[in-house]
Amino acid sequence: MTALSVLDLSPVPAGSTESQALHSTIDLARHVENLGYRRHWLAEHHGIPSVASSSPEVLIGHVAAATRWIRVGSGGIMLPNHSALRIAEAFKVLEALHPGRIDLGIGRAPGTDQLTALALRRSREALGADDFPEQVGELLAFGGAASFPPGHPFARIKAIPTNVQLPPVFLLGSSDYSAQLAAVSGLGFAFAAHINPGGATEALRTYRERFVPGGFGSDRPHAILTVSVVVGDDDEHGERLASSANLSMVMLRTGRPGPLPSVETAMAFKPNGEQAAILAQTQRSMISGGPERVRARLEEMLVASAADELMVTTNVHDHAERKASYARLAAAMGIAPLAKGLVASA
Repeated sequence: MTALSVLDLSPVPAGSTESQALHSTIDLARHVENLGYRRHWLAEHHGIPSVASSSPEVLIGHVAAATRWIRVGSGGIMLPNHSALRIAEAFKVLEALHPGRIDLGIGRAPGTDQLTALALRRSREALGADDFPEQVGELLAFGGAASFPPGHPFARIKAIPTNVQLPPVFLLGSSDYSAQLAAVSGLGFAFAAHINPGGATEALRTYRERFVPGGFGSDRPHAILTVSVVVGDDDEHGERLASSANLSMVMLRTGRPGPLPSVETAMAFKPNGEQAAILAQTQRSMISGGPERVRARLEEMLVASAADELMVTTNVHDHAERKASYARLAAAMGIAPLAKGLVASA
């Protein structure tokens, strides 16, 4: 049985607030823990009206405190927006407070527009830098399981707390770039099939073939396939629920971002030529329908990609329906809660 996990963007429904979306994230985490999901990861996005998850490291602490055994992590921290030392310290603190339950997923995209990225990084030089592998190396060295090269200026710096190592590290990506870097670094890898659904098989094959055991991560590769899924009572219901997220993507890509629209608004939407093309592409990236259809599609993707784990992001306007979608998926895929007292494995 393939493990199921959650990627949570803390979606902001129209008519609600960002604050309520953050509280809904905590409620969702308790819910999926009881259903048997392995991980609950929080995304980093900035300046997007439909997404409230701008500070995943803060949310991780609250979600971990509100749950018992589910692993909680970042999906991901956009490392170029931060210093490696700052992230190492933050996640070592989280690991110290919630030992054995934290994951650190990192990516290299800004998670926002260029102007907001400039505000985050504070200089155009940092905005244009192409030093992600070096940043990853610094992060792992500060984490305690790798070493700085001789003469490195940061070699004497210690990330506090010093008696705690970084939690398991995963690289996130939607191309071969992060797959190769994760492989040579001995790290876990999560492929964003909800962004690039056609690239998963090749990227995960590259990751497995080039994996170097004995790095900071595991002695064997661990590949996560991330997909966008909405499960309804039947196919029609699932497609209706998914219409909100589909329209939200059209709004974002045509320069009119806003909160996640209601199903009624989405179903009444009449796209023009450009919007229709974006909508069709978005619908192809979304797996929606009733339990049987969704399970069949996911099983096809799992066989093709040989992923070890399936991570699902579900953006639905109504929070109760969002929780119900995750419950329907858990039943369709046959997962069950862990026995009392156990902690989800990395």
